Amino acid sequence: MSLAPAEPLAPRSEPEVVSDRPDFRLAAPAAAAWATAAVAVGIAPGRTLAAGSLLVVLGLTSSRRRSHWLALVLLAAAAAALVAGLRVTANGVGPVPALAADRAVVEAVLTLSSDPVLRPGRFGDEVFAEARIDTIVSRGMSAHVDSPVLVITDAEWAQLPLGTRVSAVGALAPARDSDLAAIFLPARIDAVLEPPAWWWRASSALRGGIVEGVAVTSSDSRALIPALVDGDDSAISEDLAADFRTCGLTHLLAVSGTNLTLVVGFLLILARWCGVRGYARVLVGILGTAGFVLLARPEPSVLRAAAMGLVALAGLGAGGRRRGVRALSIAVLVLVLVDPWLSRSIGFVLSVVATGGILVLAPRWSAALSRWLPQPLAEALAVPLAAQVACTPVVAAFSGQVSIVAVAANLLAGPAVGPATVLGLTAGAVSLLWEGAGHVIGMLAGWMAGWIIIIATHGAALPGASITWGSGYAAVGVLGALCVAFCLVTTRALAAARTSLLCVTVVAAWVVHPISPGWPPEGWVMVACDVGQGDAIVLNAGGGSVVVVDTGPEPRQVDQCLDRLDVGRVAAVVLTHLHADHSDGLAGVLDDRTVSALEIGPFVPESSQFAAVGALAARAGVPVVRTEYATQRRVGALSWDVLGPVPGVASADESGTAQNNSSVVLLVSTRGIRLLLAGDVEPEAQTALLAWGETLHADVLKVPHHGSRYQDPQFLAAVGPEVAVVSVGADNSYGHPSAETVETLEDAGARVLRTDQDGDVALVVRDGQLSVATR
Repeated sequence: MSLAPAEPLAPRSEPEVVSDRPDFRLAAPAAAAWATAAVAVGIAPGRTLAAGSLLVVLGLTSSRRRSHWLALVLLAAAAAALVAGLRVTANGVGPVPALAADRAVVEAVLTLSSDPVLRPGRFGDEVFAEARIDTIVSRGMSAHVDSPVLVITDAEWAQLPLGTRVSAVGALAPARDSDLAAIFLPARIDAVLEPPAWWWRASSALRGGIVEGVAVTSSDSRALIPALVDGDDSAISEDLAADFRTCGLTHLLAVSGTNLTLVVGFLLILARWCGVRGYARVLVGILGTAGFVLLARPEPSVLRAAAMGLVALAGLGAGGRRRGVRALSIAVLVLVLVDPWLSRSIGFVLSVVATGGILVLAPRWSAALSRWLPQPLAEALAVPLAAQVACTPVVAAFSGQVSIVAVAANLLAGPAVGPATVLGLTAGAVSLLWEGAGHVIGMLAGWMAGWIIIIATHGAALPGASITWGSGYAAVGVLGALCVAFCLVTTRALAAARTSLLCVTVVAAWVVHPISPGWPPEGWVMVACDVGQGDAIVLNAGGGSVVVVDTGPEPRQVDQCLDRLDVGRVAAVVLTHLHADHSDGLAGVLDDRTVSALEIGPFVPESSQFAAVGALAARAGVPVVRTEYATQRRVGALSWDVLGPVPGVASADESGTAQNNSSVVLLVSTRGIRLLLAGDVEPEAQTALLAWGETLHADVLKVPHHGSRYQDPQFLAAVGPEVAVVSVGADNSYGHPSAETVETLEDAGARVLRTDQDGDVALVVRDGQLSVATR
């Protein structure tokens, strides 16, 4: 019997290897749509629609020529232009914008689409809320509309929950932004027509439960936990928010993709424990996402956060980088089409670049670190490092600073964020059923939040926690180039343990004891500290002693400025007036320094702020004295005349304008130059100061009231400064400095410097010549 030849064995098939390289094919269309939307919402809608139509034609033409990728880019841009043009057009036509142009009084039926927010205004507290008008009656006309408006009114509206439908009478005013049809200024509420829908009532109850559940924790923890769970940062103090900004932890105070990932991830784990499998778990994820949006409110920032959270979930598992980058591109494209105004949102930019950095950079850096570190620790380090590097130029553009401790702060705080968020949410849900049990869980959440707060406050207090960086195009461009260069060399550096540890050691040494080459500059006579929206001026008295005029809005910033100048002795602190942006930083000046005297103006009222300043001085053993009008003082190399407050204009009234006009005004002479420090005096007091005649002339002017538009041109002309310094915070809500004020000074020949753009500003005298140095 013959044997048939054996069949050759088929080669064993190898498992298919899925590429994990990022898929950037949709990145260009998403970027094109994003850029187009950002431009389109700021120009006339007719031009936008015309440009969109042209882009459609170009896209279809490219498709016929088989340039499919270019066609996709052009059509994505066309879609963004057409959607933005139509949305802007819809907001700008109809009876509501027409009546707003005439500032007409109307009867309106409207539904609140955001929670009312109480904010301090120039003449008292004001409430801001977004709403949609559905019925409007005015001038004998009644119309059904669907117009978005911003409601600005008094505290009565603060009690109305989101989703309430009311009838109100008030005036319409033109909107400044194209995402609104008008501004509504109600005079009275006629009736509450409908309460919020059940889902709004349920989400409000849960938000209230979260607040109640953590009521037994410390004040800062009570404020932080709602921010972690649902983005409610209304109770966060300005000092704590500043510490979070310095440490790169600001994302924890707002709704972000992390919130969604934690909440939905927790629900999916619970579902798995309960035996939920397959498509039912997908349904749990969808319902969890919808519930999160309702809890945090369906505002643009929340929808953006939800989308970024889903992108993060899409990036989990095999092929995650490839799938994640593609999902991010789709999310950007969809979001700018759904809400074109998101394209101009700083939060949107930060979310996209942080998510992109984590998807593109973190896996590579994690793999490099895992060569000498355990995998979990490598990932824990790589994720915040990637996000921070990606966000650094954007953060510098609007804050003017670069955090050095951000990666370490996020690494240390990160393990507590998840438990604090999940426990806070659980405490809120349980408190609705059993208050005592909710408090127990809330206490656990408070411990986790307390650890995060410790990291933020101690990290921000480090001398080198952050560095000042310019926010202009050139400065941000240079920083962006440095970040790109950093990315190119980091993978190889992280793979080597010695190199990585050396870099960590250098950064740690900088943070503990920062070195500023060339700072302070030789021959400095005055430094305007970059303390945000406030004033803090340091005058060099010689012999290692200084005089400080105003202390800024918070202690840490002025303390760090004085540390950079190596100041240990303060001959005098002069508070021009006791508004918070000039006096709340006093504790920072008193910290570990010898202070000989504290001087305040003769018209400072005995208010709570006066008592707080007095208590601080008493604890430090510093005597408090009042300045006197038209007197002279000398301290070391400094001499000064007290030109204001001028009697007859100044008063002890506690109103804002009265205290501004009661500011101490000093004319300082040192090393052959004259510096006029004008506090916050407004036009009335400036006019009174003109009585000093030629005495007012100075080489340097500290521009009054942060460069506001309320200036007397004759006063500015009488001073005639060579250099004008504006102490102001970046992106402040007051619009300081006024373009008109800056233009007036520059037209008169003054060089204008701003702390929000230039950082610390030093006036230097060398060989009798005045010059400027910045840091």
